[in-house]
Formats: sequence, C-alpha cells, structure tokens
Amino acid sequence: MEEGRALPQSVQQSAAAYAVIREQFKGAVSDFDANETMPFFEVLETEKWPEIALFMRDHPKLKFNYMACLSGFDYPAEEQLGIVCNLESLGEFGHRIAVKVKCPREGGSIPTAAYVWHTANWHEREAYDMFGMQFTGHPDLRRILCPEDWEGFPLRKDYRVQESYHGIKVPY
Repeated sequence: MEEGRALPQSVQQSAAAYAVIREQFKGAVSDFDANETMPFFEVLETEKWPEIALFMRDHPKLKFNYMACLSGFDYPAEEQLGIVCNLESLGEFGHRIAVKVKCPREGGSIPTAAYVWHTANWHEREAYDMFGMQFTGHPDLRRILCPEDWEGFPLRKDYRVQESYHGIKVPY
C-alpha cells in the first residue's frame, strides 16, 4: 500500500478488530497485514488457536460469528502446512479478517476450531483429505472427498497420482 494513502473503511474496521486481538494475545499473533482484498494476521503460537478463535467469536467488540471458509495450503519450501480462515461478524459489526495458522508438514497438527464454528468441521476434513493435515481434537477426522484407502494427499505440491485404484486406471 502506498505510504500516506488512507486505508479503506473496511480495512480500518479489520485493523480495529485486530488491535483487540493483539492486545489480548500479544506475541502469539503476527503483525496485522492491511491487505485490501482480505486483511489478515497469523497465529504464531499454533496451540493457542482454539483460545484465539473463541475470543474472536465471543468478545463483545469482535463477534466473529461466521467462518466463511477454511482453506488448506502447502508450503513445501518452509516444510509447513497451513490453513487460512476467512471470518466475518455477520449481523453484528460487519468486519472481516483472515487468520493463518501453520504447522510442520511432517508430524505437525493444528488444534480444531470445529467446536467454535461448526462449519470448520467439514472444512478441516477437506484440508485433512487434500493435504494430510491433522487437526487435534477434531470430532470426526476422516476423508470427505477421497475414498478412505486413497494413497496420498492430492493438493500437496509433491503429490504423484497413483496409476490405478482397485485395478482401475486413474486418468490424469
């Protein structure tokens, strides 16, 4: 963003909401990124994600009551997997923000947010199915798009399509 240029009202609202979060969680969250498309911050202490999520949903100045989307990501150069959650305060304040949470690519996990926003349940299952991400405490972590015995995780950047599945050639 150009220096001296005023932030759009929607980004200012997100920045004000972030300030409440930063005051509570200090170094557990990154600095605010005033991205005009979707402002965001990252949870730096992954184990605090459920506490931060509850705070964001329940705090009277925040009321992030809607998880619009949870998307998985693969960061092979960083040897990490991650999620981006798009959150909104529907019917309350109208502000929105994205939250990034990362974990080690091999053996890492992210605590579930399924008890905070029910939509996270199926979104986390999709991230598990496509990226192999583990969500500790998830009530039903199993594949949702691929068969249970599918080999690998199709959206990882190093994924190689299996040649056949139960004797049937897999087209690609």
